[in-house]
Amino acid sequence: MKAIRRFTVRTVLPERLALLEELATNLRRSWHQPTRQLFKSMDPQLWEETSHDPVALLGAIRPERLAELADDEAFVQAATELRDELHNYLREPRWYQSLDDAPATIAYFSPEFGIAAALPQYSGGLGILAGDHLKAASDLGVPIIGVGLFYRAGYFRQAISRDGWQLESYPVLDPDGLPLSVLRHPDGSAAQVVLALPDGGALYARIWQVSVGRIQLLLLDTDIPENGEALRGVTDRLYGGGGEHRLLQELLLGVGGVRAIKEYTELTGTPFPGVFHTNEGHAGFLGLERISDLIGQGLSFTEALQVVRAGTVFTTHTPVPAGIDRFEVSLIEKYARTDLLPGVAAEDVLALGTENYEGGDPTKFNMAVMGLRLAQRANGVSKLHGEVSRGMFGVLWPEFDAEDVPITSVTNGVHAPTWTDPLLGALAAEKFGSSDTTTADWMSNVVSDADIWAVRGRMRDQLVRDARRRVRLAWQEQNPGVGDPTWFSELLDPEVLTIGFARRVPTYKRLTLMLHDPERLRALLLHPERPIQLVIAGKSHPADDEGKRLIQKLVEFAAEPEVRKRIVFLPNYDIGMAKVLYPGTDVWLNNPLRPLEACGTSGMKAALNGSLNLSILDGWWAEYYDEDNGWAIPSADSAGDGEERDKLEAESLYDLIEHQVAPRFYDRDADGIPTRWVESIRHTLATLSPSLSADRMVKEYVERLYIPAARAEREIVVKGFQPARDLAAWKARVTDAWPGVHVAHVESGGVDSVPQVGDELHLRATVELAGLSPDDVLVEVIYGRAQASDKLISVRREPLLPVTEGAGAPVFAGTVPLERAGSFGYTVRVVPKNPLLASDAELGLVAVAG
Repeated sequence: MKAIRRFTVRTVLPERLALLEELATNLRRSWHQPTRQLFKSMDPQLWEETSHDPVALLGAIRPERLAELADDEAFVQAATELRDELHNYLREPRWYQSLDDAPATIAYFSPEFGIAAALPQYSGGLGILAGDHLKAASDLGVPIIGVGLFYRAGYFRQAISRDGWQLESYPVLDPDGLPLSVLRHPDGSAAQVVLALPDGGALYARIWQVSVGRIQLLLLDTDIPENGEALRGVTDRLYGGGGEHRLLQELLLGVGGVRAIKEYTELTGTPFPGVFHTNEGHAGFLGLERISDLIGQGLSFTEALQVVRAGTVFTTHTPVPAGIDRFEVSLIEKYARTDLLPGVAAEDVLALGTENYEGGDPTKFNMAVMGLRLAQRANGVSKLHGEVSRGMFGVLWPEFDAEDVPITSVTNGVHAPTWTDPLLGALAAEKFGSSDTTTADWMSNVVSDADIWAVRGRMRDQLVRDARRRVRLAWQEQNPGVGDPTWFSELLDPEVLTIGFARRVPTYKRLTLMLHDPERLRALLLHPERPIQLVIAGKSHPADDEGKRLIQKLVEFAAEPEVRKRIVFLPNYDIGMAKVLYPGTDVWLNNPLRPLEACGTSGMKAALNGSLNLSILDGWWAEYYDEDNGWAIPSADSAGDGEERDKLEAESLYDLIEHQVAPRFYDRDADGIPTRWVESIRHTLATLSPSLSADRMVKEYVERLYIPAARAEREIVVKGFQPARDLAAWKARVTDAWPGVHVAHVESGGVDSVPQVGDELHLRATVELAGLSPDDVLVEVIYGRAQASDKLISVRREPLLPVTEGAGAPVFAGTVPLERAGSFGYTVRVVPKNPLLASDAELGLVAVAG
């Protein structure tokens, strides 16, 4: 039976406690420990029952208790001070306000945001990273507007059946019980965005606002009466539905997201963004909506494209083509030939994303390819991932070497106030005067080995107790009315070396590598003197049966009576679990197939709490491992096949645990402290905490990508967009002429028949420019060590400058210092040159001597 009307009954807060609503609805409370402690003090048991959610707590607390608190002068004073402190945090100048030339506003688009457990709008690393990006931006004062979708069912809730199979359910979220507010016009009506559809209909979406500290996050929601039943379900689930359903989500995110920003900025007076940052191709259509707006201002498509590219940053988060959204070209064309994007021709849309390159499928529209073509600046999320991305997308710049492909890298970071356990923060505050663990001097004798080891033990004990609680809850859900097995109270041991492993479960992350030799693993788990225990969690995509089989295999092993107290799979991996799991582990395990891990931020969060990493040298670990902060599992890259590789790498994993990890953990001094282990903890906290911080990451984005993009966008729109018009015309002229551009002749001199270190090589290159000016090109000598194949390595560049030689083809000349002994080689390269280009490879045009 269905209700004819539904509404939410809210608790009425006493007037003296009304300020609690402001503290509860700004998600800064998810990482601000004093605010969390205030809410916990209202009713500690209810705080646990509501999963540390202040909004839920205020909705469930007894009116009598509220009356008591309203009469408690100390409580009201504490709440007032926290409210005033929040106001200061929101208004005071911070790091960003000290910068020159920085954009007034930045738009940050992501299909998912993991900010707090109470707002489950994430599936894994991308969403958590997006949430951490917003939090760090808030702390630094970076004026970001976040844009995403509001999924009524979020991502799925995971349970495990009796036979170990993953089961999914989709609890529906009630916005009235969440820290959301509707964006409204002055007359009180809800602001909306509208997208034209192929059948002449329209898709409507409401705009929710979420306060994330100083940041406003806009979430679009189609579950409103203006839509029919099918269209109300467009934002039903994160990554749900088939091809057209997914496309509608991405059109709404990109096109609708830009329209939502226009509504928001007009209603609030916030400056319109000067930079648009898109994460993966999911939001790629945002560039087309901006082009449509610019065409409405009188620009052509190619002129508008120059403006959009200048102010757009694209971040790729996947190292595998399978992680990229691809749609049928015919489906894209169906939507492009509507009124969805006024002024934009379908042919121009298709040209941006169709895989019309060697190795591509011309029937597919690739969202990442479109994202790269709409952005002048692009990056991967670790140094190694940047290299992988340049290789994966190098086909878009086919004449350039991989190192010249215009994709840089900004290594991910994690938000320390969110992911550092309060116990470690309290230790830092006690010993160093500040709870900021990323700036503490952990190598100092001010904090003793005993202090550090005691806190690590308390965090491990928290994890053991939480794991037992979660296992009991899972049992009760699966076996209502049946008592818990008695051995649950002995699950895990707070004194045993604890290794954690938690992530999504695609096959390349190799959840079950640890099971490659079950007997070897049993021996490690049950070692009489140096036992280990494993705490494991992770979700497989609902459509990925292979991933579900991996979970089932692990659950079956963990259920064996001999080992079940030493290994556990915890269902429904989420933020709440992670905040206990990362700090509670002594070692964080990561064993992906190298180089398929883009970054791997779970290990970063563990490291922030003093956990040591045991990982394949992939993602962030490839650039931060230094032998004193953990262990590197050797990669068997040259193995004959995947099975042999798994065998070799599993054996290395077992050997490291048996001969290095466990002995160091259990090697204790007279006071029972593993001093060598604690030395590694100190080193990890001192060296990794600052580097892995999301503050460092966001500062890099600001300085290396946002500020240059904003500057480029400002430069290209002056004088009524004249620079954009000129650049579009120049690109067309250069592209047309380029088939005739070539290096006609190169001559050298200045060295004897036996060149020596210290000599200078003099070069002159004659270049046919096919009607272009010398100012239109950059001519360079590319030189370095020459291998037997004549391939250049350790490459360096020097420009060759035009010299006046009268009639004929222009001549470019310069010198190269011979600074190193050994094999030497060089060539001459010509690329287009324009001050409005961000890289030499931007046009994909190059002419090389030879």
